[in-house]
Amino acid sequence: MQLEFFPSRTLAVYIGKMFAVRIVAVLLMLVLILQMLDLLSESGKVMAAAGNGQGELLTYVSLRMPQLVSRFLPYSVLLATIITLMTLNQNSEVVAMKAAGLSAHQVLAPLFLVAAVTSAVTFAFNERVVTRSSATLKAWQNVQYGPIPKESAIKTNVWLQDGPNILFARTVAGDGNAMQMTGVSWYRRDPTGMVTEIVTTPAASYANPGWTFSKPVMFDVQSARKTPSATDQVFARTVEPVQVAISKVDADAQSLTELSGSIVAIREAGFRTTELEGKWWHKLSGPLSALLMPLLGAVAAFGLARSGHLFIRAVTGMGLGFAYFVFDNAALAMGNFGAYPPFLAAWAPFLLFFLIGETVLIRTEE
Repeated sequence: MQLEFFPSRTLAVYIGKMFAVRIVAVLLMLVLILQMLDLLSESGKVMAAAGNGQGELLTYVSLRMPQLVSRFLPYSVLLATIITLMTLNQNSEVVAMKAAGLSAHQVLAPLFLVAAVTSAVTFAFNERVVTRSSATLKAWQNVQYGPIPKESAIKTNVWLQDGPNILFARTVAGDGNAMQMTGVSWYRRDPTGMVTEIVTTPAASYANPGWTFSKPVMFDVQSARKTPSATDQVFARTVEPVQVAISKVDADAQSLTELSGSIVAIREAGFRTTELEGKWWHKLSGPLSALLMPLLGAVAAFGLARSGHLFIRAVTGMGLGFAYFVFDNAALAMGNFGAYPPFLAAWAPFLLFFLIGETVLIRTEE
C-alpha cells in the first residue's frame, strides 16, 4: 500500500472535495473584498469620463476581476491547504489515516491532484481570459475611461526616436508593414536638441522605409508659419515597426504564442529580450505555484492537535507559502535586471521551495 498514490478512492474523493470547496470559498472571499476596495479607488476616474455611468462601472469590474482571480488563486490554494489540513488534524482524521498505514505523501495526494487541476485551469484561464481583459482594460485606461477602443491591441501615446528627431503617434494599430498610425507628429531637432519644425498629420502608414504622412502640415518654429501640403510625404525614415513593438510590448496582455512572436521579432532586430523571456517562462511556472502550496502547507497536517503546537504549525506553513511568493517576485525582478538568466529567474524559486517542502515533510513525517 505504501507504493500506491491513492490507496483509498473514497478517502481521496472526501479530501479532494473538501479541499476544492475551500479553495473556491477562500478565492471568492478574497476577490470580492479586493474588488470592492479596487472599485472604490477607481470609480471616481471611471465616472469622471463624460457619459459614463453604472454600466461602465460593471464593465470595469468585469475586466478587473479576471486579473484579481489570476493573481490571488495561488494564495487561495495556500489558505485552503492550511484550513483543510487543520480541520483534518483537529478531528484526528490524520491520526486515523496514519494508523491505517498511509504515509504523509499519501495523505496529501488528493490535495496534490486538486492543486494540479487548479494549475492547469489557471494556465488556460490566463491565456484565454486574463490576457484579453488586461489588454482591453489598459487600452480603456489609456483613453481615460472614454469610449472603449474597438481593438484592444491598439497602442497609445507612442514616442519613437528617429535619429535626432522624434516621432509621436496618438494610436498605433496593426503589425509589420500593415501598421497604421493616427494623430501623428514628427519633430525635427537641431544638433542642440531644439525643435525647429513640427510636421503633423491625421494618419500615417509604413512606407518601408519611413512613414507616409497623409497631406501633412509643416510648422516652422522660427517663423511660426504653417505650410499645408497637398500631397503625401515620407518622414521618419529610420523608424521601423519593430521599434513600436519593442516600446509597447506588454507581456501580461499577450498569450504565450503572441509573446513568443514578439520576442523573436525583437531579437531579430538586435535588441535585448531578457525581461520578456523571463516573463515567458513565468507564464509556465506561475500557475504551477498552486501545485506547490499543499507541500508547503503540509506541516499543518501533522502533529497532535492537543499538543498546542497546531497553531504554530499552521503559521509555519503559511510563512513558507508567503516566503515563496516573496522569493518568486524577487527572482523575477532580478531576472528583469539581467542578474539571473530568464529560465533561472522563473523556475529557481519553484525548485528551491519544492526541495524545502519535501525536506521538511520527509524529515518530520516520513
